[in-house]
This record gives sequence, structure tokens and C-alpha cells, in this order.
Amino acid sequence: MQMLTKFESKSNRVKGIAFHPKRPWILASLHNGCVQLWDYRMGTLLERFDEHDGPVRGIAFHPTQPLFVSGGDDYKIKVWNYKTRRCLFTLNGHLDYVRTVFFHHEYPWIISASDDQTIRLWNWQSRNCIAILTGHNHYVMCAQFHPKNDLVVSASMDQTVRVWDISGLRKKNQAPTPMAFEDAFTRQNSQADLFGSTDVIVKYVLEGHDHGVNWVSFHPTLPLIVSAGDDRQVKMWRMNDSKAWEVDSCRGHFNNVSSAIFHPRQELILSDGEDKSIRVWDMTKRTAVATFKRDHDRFWVLTAHPELNLFAAGHDSGLIVFKLERERPAYQIHQNQLYYIKDKILHVHDITSTADQEILSVRKLGSQYVQPCTLSFNPAERAVLVTSPHEGGMYELYTLPKNLSGTLKEPADEGKRGAGHSALFIARNRFAVFDATSQQIQIRDLSNTVTKSFKTPAQVTEMFYAGTGNVLLATASSVLLFDIQQRRVVTELAVAAVKYVVWSADLSTVALLSKHSITMADKNLKQTCQIHETIRIKSGTWETSGVFIYCTLNHIKYALPQGDNGIIRTLEQPVYLTMIKGKTLHVMDREQKPHTMTIDPTEYRFKLALLNRQYEEVLHIIRSSNLVGQSIIAYLQKKGYPEIALHFVRDDRTRFELALECGNLEVALETAKAMDQPDCWAKLSTEALHQGNYKMVEMAYQRTNNYDKLSFLYLVGGNETNLRRMMNIAERREDPMARFQNALYLGDIQERVRVLTEVGQWPLAYLTATSHGLTEQAESILAAAGKTKEEIEMPVLSEVPSLPKPVTQLEDPNWPLLTVSKSFFEGAFSSERSGTHPMAAPTFSYDEQIDDIENAGGDWGGEEDDALAMPGRQTQTYEQDDALEGLEHDEGGGWDVDDDIKVDIDAEMGHAAAKATADFVAPTSGTHESTLWVQNSPLAVDHIAAGSFESAMQILNRQVGIVQFEPLKPYFLSIFQASRVYLASTASSPTLTFSLRRQPEDSSPRNSLPAVAYNLQNIVSTQLQLGYRLFTSGRLAASATQFKTLLHSILFTVASNKAEADEVAQLISICREYLTGLAMEQQRRTTTGAEPENVKRALELAAYFTHCQLQASHLQLALRQAAKQAFKLKNFSTASQFARRLLELAPPKAVADEARQIQAVCERTLRDELELNYDQYNPFVVCSITFEPIYKGSPKATCPFCQASYKPELQGKLCTVCEVAQINASASGLRLLA
Repeated sequence: MQMLTKFESKSNRVKGIAFHPKRPWILASLHNGCVQLWDYRMGTLLERFDEHDGPVRGIAFHPTQPLFVSGGDDYKIKVWNYKTRRCLFTLNGHLDYVRTVFFHHEYPWIISASDDQTIRLWNWQSRNCIAILTGHNHYVMCAQFHPKNDLVVSASMDQTVRVWDISGLRKKNQAPTPMAFEDAFTRQNSQADLFGSTDVIVKYVLEGHDHGVNWVSFHPTLPLIVSAGDDRQVKMWRMNDSKAWEVDSCRGHFNNVSSAIFHPRQELILSDGEDKSIRVWDMTKRTAVATFKRDHDRFWVLTAHPELNLFAAGHDSGLIVFKLERERPAYQIHQNQLYYIKDKILHVHDITSTADQEILSVRKLGSQYVQPCTLSFNPAERAVLVTSPHEGGMYELYTLPKNLSGTLKEPADEGKRGAGHSALFIARNRFAVFDATSQQIQIRDLSNTVTKSFKTPAQVTEMFYAGTGNVLLATASSVLLFDIQQRRVVTELAVAAVKYVVWSADLSTVALLSKHSITMADKNLKQTCQIHETIRIKSGTWETSGVFIYCTLNHIKYALPQGDNGIIRTLEQPVYLTMIKGKTLHVMDREQKPHTMTIDPTEYRFKLALLNRQYEEVLHIIRSSNLVGQSIIAYLQKKGYPEIALHFVRDDRTRFELALECGNLEVALETAKAMDQPDCWAKLSTEALHQGNYKMVEMAYQRTNNYDKLSFLYLVGGNETNLRRMMNIAERREDPMARFQNALYLGDIQERVRVLTEVGQWPLAYLTATSHGLTEQAESILAAAGKTKEEIEMPVLSEVPSLPKPVTQLEDPNWPLLTVSKSFFEGAFSSERSGTHPMAAPTFSYDEQIDDIENAGGDWGGEEDDALAMPGRQTQTYEQDDALEGLEHDEGGGWDVDDDIKVDIDAEMGHAAAKATADFVAPTSGTHESTLWVQNSPLAVDHIAAGSFESAMQILNRQVGIVQFEPLKPYFLSIFQASRVYLASTASSPTLTFSLRRQPEDSSPRNSLPAVAYNLQNIVSTQLQLGYRLFTSGRLAASATQFKTLLHSILFTVASNKAEADEVAQLISICREYLTGLAMEQQRRTTTGAEPENVKRALELAAYFTHCQLQASHLQLALRQAAKQAFKLKNFSTASQFARRLLELAPPKAVADEARQIQAVCERTLRDELELNYDQYNPFVVCSITFEPIYKGSPKATCPFCQASYKPELQGKLCTVCEVAQINASASGLRLLA
């Protein structure tokens, strides 16, 4: 047995402790007068209560109400509300120290024990003392209610334990009921005792302690009492309806015993004392089971959690919360069966049918009080390894009985038991045992015999499974992947204190669980992400989609592969996850019972689809689910999808902010109208002004009565009509400044003079009228002012300035905008509103334009089907339809696809013209931007854009061994032209050239790079799909040309990140496979004649073609063709193999029926007429010149660019796949990241 410490606090001496029944809280009353409220899960101090004067010895939570009670040396009992964090009232009455206080489980009562030799019962609702229990003649150290019956037990320094009957008090405080005559007579004749009440009577007085008794408590279910005293003994008492007697004593403490309680779930007694120890006793044998000691701290109090398997003890320097046993069940999942141990019996639980069966007893392993900690199942040999932490660790190997019916089986022998900290299966007939003491790993067979033994490579703390022949070794600061066969560390990952390891079903990913963190990595321990939690992490399981589901003490959560996590649901009690299937989560609770929980996976599936850019799945979830909440909206904003967040939001303010963020002025205007608030109109006007939507700006200014900005808007737009209206509005508003401003904008001199006259500005009015030749008005102004012309001294004006007039009044003042494509989701949502369906987003996979390979024509499907000569076989005819139009060279004998496939490529480039102004002094010429491109980039494409063709050729030769540059000449020229724009100047001046930058908004000329001519997304969505369609239609030459063009384009592609670079590498592999396969197929078609060598060669080429890595539908075409050709040549064994592989690809029904017929005929005689140079069971690659297999382990040469394989003697020749690189040339590898 071991003490598992869950929480420890440092404080003054703790005299009283109490668990909250539901929340993870514990109260500690201290000797310095303070009451502390701790969260033992988080390890944080929540609150302090400091109203007692002197030590606080008693503390207790109410079972249901937000209350707790405390009693101290100030003779006071205080009742507190922990929600309001204040004392509600104080109960006064005791004349000496209050030792303990407790709430009744049902009635509004408090019981208190005091050094004034009395026990008092209080009604905390009426705040009155309802009974005083007298009888003890010394300090009463403890008094408690019975958890179910109307009894009270008390312990005193007078060396006695008393049991009191409070049933009379309960009847007295019940609601009034009709009384019998005897009850009424009894009540009339009852006389109150001088010192107490007859409502409470002493039932038993238990004498047996030699010194004072410090603590006493009832058993939660049995008629037992345990007491602890200064005689260093723990005594157990039994009682019935008529008497009580001492059962036995537990001796072993070396000093006063402070407290003793019964274990709520096992036949154990716990006690602690001033000898600085906590002791665990066997109730039946009255012997010590375990002892836990501290070095310097005496223990004063001990308590058990009312519901959980937790205990707490208070000592001189704080408190400790602990367990006596692990509650984590030992279990393992295999397919749909859960193997687990409950009460030391091995069970198997069928997850599908929920059937549960006991298999084997493991009671003899370890101590009866120590549960097994791990279980490892071997399905091949039907054996289990069970480990126990007893005595430093031990394991036992059990063979499961073949017949599970009948009585429970006991293991036959103990010869398969041994010492070891960890034990687990590593192969079908081997298991590994780790000894933490000697730091050794032993490999044993199923007879428990050591086959090999070796030292660990470092100081290891734990060993975990890592696939056949491998183990994970956890050290204090890292995890090692250790190969047992080679006895070496394969790789290492820095992760501290790993406690549990959870592998995905295919062992491709692993989650390393520490106390407060999860580290996810691949099978080579390359870390993908790390997640930190504040609450303890308990367990986890992988979902099939790659999402990790895990649980803490109070939540079930999810973690996506890149590190995003969130809450799925809350938990009342911790559980241990075993498996997840859809919405059903299979768990085990702390009672070792398997059951299921229903979860909602919508949120993490939505985020995963968004992460993987599975936009169709995202749209499906949006339409079929009710995803709401600020967390989803914040997540979408963070990930750069405000247009999706806009779809979820119904709050106008949030919709408005999101619409502004993604530039959706229509939604912003709609929500601004709904809210009609000045700040919204102001923000909308600013954003609309940025986008050049002057009509919306005008509306926003009108809604906010922003007359000054409206007038200026009309001025810059040349809208004289509206300017005049603004002037009239200003006149009605009696705003002379606005009138004058609008008159100034309009050039209306008379209006300006009129405004100046009305406001009494006679000098300015006269100056304005005179300056603009308004003589009559000037004279009237002089007359009104009482002045003559001679009295006025006018300044000399050479020319009166005037505002320019607009040349042309625009019908639409809004800026002309380029037509840009909407994002996938904006298009989907807008089409949803208009009633149409959105188009699917382009993907990297094969664009399936034909439903099945039945529709593939030409040589795929029509090669003399009747020649198969099988009974009942119907001849299948195919329509010939040339699907692709517009190709210059029309080939014959295509695949004949029925669907009409068109490739639409829309590319628009906007050219911004810059207007240069000349100065009198010619500027000094600086470094040309194209020169900087050569300096800034190591990529060949950037050197080509700069015009440095020679350095670009050198780079391509150095990186991928390019020696033949003639096919690449068109690419060089187009890249150079696409990196600059030309603007015609005046007739006598040369054309102006402007360089196009890759990121013009983020780069300066010093660090600029040229624009990208070949975009990966365009290559994938157009060129690759076109190649696939040409292949499907059977146009072999055109398809080969297209894939070769695609391969050459890759040389000049720029990747923006590592993921794109990996996609480019995958694209090279795709092109190589298709080009090799097409070359073999074209040669097969040219191999004609009835000579045996030609027939054999044609069949070999067809067989090799089936081993190219093609799309599934294309591979079906190759396999179908090869199967039919082999069948015709009576190579039945080979034909059967091709038919079987074809059926594994799940072809359409007609094709599958044909393959099954071939297979059925071939299986009658599995022999080959022709001996082929072909072994499908030995992995091989095909030489791209000789078209002969190069089997695994044989020497070969490769193309440094496309990685095509060749025989070693062909080294130095030109690669026939890419036609530009030299075979086996020395190269560093294609670089795609600048």
C-alpha cells in the first residue's frame, strides 16, 4: 500500500479540516485563528476567513447548502456563507474552547463539543441552542452525529466514549402531527432536567481507554465505533440495540493518537497522531497494514471525503490530501474487446454487445489492498501480463482459458511471476520486463525464461509499448524510442515526466501524457504539437480521423493534430477513456465499471475539416449543425475565415465588425441600418471610403449629419447640384459658416457677399463684391455702412483666384473595381441565398470526370472481348466519343470517355500604370532591381526572371543535373517576359519598363523578388487534371506530352512553405509514374506480330504497367487490360493475380463480374504457358530505357530530377522520362523555397 499525495499545503498548524461534498475544495482551520479555503485540484488558495480570535479547532461544510461552520478558542461558533464570503452569524453559549463542530446530514442542526464539559446542539436556522448534553466530567474533545440514525457519539478527556440517543429531539422538532393520549400525557408530565433536556439521553458509556480520548467516529454503514486516545491506542467498539462493547485495540502508535476514522469503502481503519505518523489498520485482523511518517510534523486531525476516495490530514506545517490506492483501472483494448481488472478479477467486455464476462482471478498477485496497475494483452497467444506496484513492482503472466464458461479459473502455477516495475509484450512470444532498481530490461519468452538482458541507455523511470520490437523509455527529461533487436536508441524527444502513452490504431501517431501536458508526435517521435492544461490529465484515446480525445479531472476535451484544442463536455467524476466510435465514447469509471457516454463531435470535426481544407465537409457541417458560440467565432477570426464566422453570427454588432474585417460592405450596411448608431456609420464610412464606394460614404455621412464631410465629398466628386442643396440646408440650419463654405466650393460670389452682409462682416463683404466686379452691391454695402468710397483703402489685387470646375460629371462616382473571384465560402453562401449549389473547391486528388471505368473506351475496354470465350459472357460495346476538343493533334484509338470535359482557365492580370514626374536634375542611376533579384535568391526561376540565364542554368545543373536545356527555352523566355510590364512613352522616348514583385506590399527594392510565373495551385488544378483526363480518354501521346510539360514546369515553381515543397515532391513522383507507364504502354502497342518473343514482350510490358503508382481508376484500366491479355495467352496464374488485384480496387459491377469470371476460369488450371520475366511478389522498379524490372537489392542508377530508375550501365545518358537531366549525375536536390 502506498500514499498517493494529491495536494499539500504549507501553513500554520492545522487543527481542523473538512472536504466539500461536491466541489474540489477543502477547509483548513489553523492554530493562528485563520480559516483557509483551498482548491486541492488546482493547488490554489481560494479564500481566507479571519474573524476568530485564537486557534480554530473545529470546521465543517454543510452537505447541501453554501455554508460552513467553525468553532474556536474564543468560545464562539460562526456560520459562514462561502458564496458571499462573510460570516452570517455567531452562536454564543459555550464557556470554554470549542473543539469540534459538525452539521447534521438532514436537519438544520449543528453539534459542538467544548472544554466546558458539554455538548450543544444548535438550530442554525433559528440560531438557538436546542439541547445541552451534559454528563462528561472533563473536556469533550469530539462529538459527531451518526450518518443515518438518531445517535450522537462523543469522546472526552474523562477516558470515556458516550453514545447519545437524540430521537426525542428529532420528534420534538418534527412538523406537528395528531398525538396519541399517551404522548400528550407524557409531554404534560415531563420535567426538564436542571442541567439539560430529557430530549437527549445517554444510551451507552464506553470505558476502556487508560487516558483521555481525543477522537471518536461512527462507521458509515456498520454498528461500529472507532476511538483514539492519549493511551496511544485505537479502539474499535460494536453496539446493538441494547448494549455496546469493546471489540479490540490497535496498538502501534508511539505517542498520543489524535484522530481515527473508518475507511468508507474497505475494511480498514486510518489513524494519525503526535508520533508524526499516519497508520492504516486491518479491521478484521486489527494489525497494521501500512505506516506513513513525516520527519518533523505531528498530526492533529484526519478526515475522509464523503463521496470520493480521498483523505486529508492536518499537521504542524499544513495539510496533506492523499489516496491509499490507485483508482485507475488496469485495462487494454483489442479490436472491440476491453480487457480490464476489477476487484482482482480479469474481465472481458464486448464493446459492441456490452456483454461482460469474468475470465480469471488474479488475487494472488501482490497485496489484497494494492490493485494491479497495468495490463498487456497478447492476442496471438491469448495471454495477459499484469503488473502490481506491490513491494517495488512485480508482474505475472497468465494464459487465458480457452473455455470461458463455468466457474472462475485460478492460475495453475506461480512459476510465471517475477519482480519488475513494468512488463509488456513486444512480440508474439516475447515480453520485456523493466527493473527500475537495477535499470535493466529483460526479454523473456512465454515460459518466463530470460532470453536476453541489457542495461538501459539512460536513467529510465518507465517503459511503454512502441510497436513490435520497440519500446518507449521515459526518463526524467525525455522519451527514447529504443530498438530491442539492435539495442540502440532510434530517436529521442525532449518531454519531461511522461506518465502514460497512447498510440493510434495504426501506430502512426502517439500522444505522450504528462501530469499537465500532452505532447503529440509521429511514429519517429517527431513532435507535432504540445498542449498544456492546468488540471491533471487522466487518459486519452485516438479517433479515426486523427483527433486526440482526452480527459482531465473535470472535462472531456479534444486536440487537433496542429495543436488546437477545446472542451467537448464536462464531467462530474473523472473517467478513463478506452475507445471512441462516432458520437459514443467508451469509458471506465473509478469503480472499474465500463460504460458509454454520448458526445457531440461537431466542433472538432468542423475545425479538422477547416484545417485540412475540406471545404465541402465544412459546408455540410455548417448547414446540418447548430454551431454557435463566441469560441467558434473567435477561432474562425483567428484562422482567417471571417466570412464563415459571419455566417454563424446573429448579433448585429458582431456581424458588423466581422463584415468590416472581411470587407463585406453589403452586410455591414445591412447591420448598420439595423443598429443605426453613429459610431457604426462612422466606421462604415471609413471602410467604404477605403474601397471607393462613394455612394455608401454619402449615405453614412447623411445618417450622421456630417455636413462638412458631405460638402467636401460633393466637391471632390464635382457634384454641383448636391453642393447647392447643402448650401440651402445650411441656410435652413442657420449655419452661416457652412453657407459660406458651400458658396466658396460653388464659386457663388453673390451668395458669399450675402452671407457676409447678414453676419455684419461689412469690410469682407465690400472687399468680396469689389474684387469680383459687383459694383452695385459694393455701393449698397457702403451706403448701409455709412461710408464713402474715398474712405476705403483697397489692397492691390493682380488676379482673383477661382476654384477649378469639374470637366465631366461622372454618372457613377464609385471607383471602378476589378472583378475578383469570391472565396469558396462566400461563393457557397451567396449561391445558397440565390438557390444554387456551390462548385467544389479544387483538390490535389484525381478529378473524377467519369463515373466508372466501364465508360473508358479504346484499348482499355474493347480489345477483342469475345476472344475470352467464356460461357454466358455478353459482349460489351463502347461508344466512341472524343471528349477533348481544341487539341491540335488528334489521335486515334482513345479511351473513349463519355463525359465532355472542358478545361477553363481564367487568368486576369491587372496592370497598374505609374505616372513619373521629371525633374531638372537627372537622377543618378542606381542598382537595377533585376540585379538585386540575382543577389537575393538562390532559385533558378528568379535568376531567369532577372535575365541571368547562364547562372540559372548553372543552378539547375548543380541542383538536379540538368544538361539538356533546349526543351526549357520556352519557359526561360515566358518567365523573363512575365516578370516585367512595359508602358509606352512619348514618341521620342523609349518604352518604360517596370518590374513586378512577388509581394509588393511587404517588400522594398532591396529585398524584393520577382513575381511568380508558375503557381503550384494552378499547376495542380489545371495542368495535372488535364493530364488525368487525357490519360482517361486514351490519348497516350497527348497525355505523355502534358505530363512532361507539367514536369518541366515544376523546375520553375516557387513554394511558399514546407507543405507546398512536399506537395511539389509528390507531384514529381506522380509525373514520373505516369510517364513511365505511358512509355511502356506505347511500346506495347507497337510490339506487334505473332512471334513468341513479341507476344511474351507485350505481356511483360502490360504486367509492368500494373505496378506504376497510378490513380485507382487508371490502375483498374491497366489491370483489366493485363488480365485479359494474360488470359488470352493462357497464362492463367498471372491472369488470376491481375483479376484478384483488380477486384481489390472495388471496380464497377460489370468490370468486377468480368474479373470474377476470369478468376474462376483461371483457378481451374493455375499454370502459365509463357514464362515471363516478372515476379509480382518481389518488389521492383522498371528501367525507363530497357523497360526491364530492377528487383529490390539490385544496383540501379536514378535521375537526380525525376528519380526515374535505370540499370547501372546506363549511367551518364539522358533521362528518357524528363528528357533534361543526366542519369546518376551528382546533384544537391531541387530547391523551391527562397
